[in-house]
Amino acid sequence: MTDPELYAGMNEIFRQVLDDDTITLTSSMTAEDVEGWDSMNHIFIVVEIEKRFGIKFQAAEMEELKNVGELAALVREKVGAAGR
Repeated sequence: MTDPELYAGMNEIFRQVLDDDTITLTSSMTAEDVEGWDSMNHIFIVVEIEKRFGIKFQAAEMEELKNVGELAALVREKVGAAGR
């Protein structure tokens, strides 16, 4: 999976969950940068990412993430591990 494909999938999820078609994710973006990205919506985003990419996150992994780029890297890592 390429970065553009990964970000396109994540963008779609964020736009759907947060009901905002103007969202365009960048690697440095955080929850503070996106209106409506609160703790409840974060859970919905995580669940949808897990479904879309066929992966599962551990709570400890999620707590360590600082921005969208780190989330994308974790998704890429897990998708790669699932394909082995």
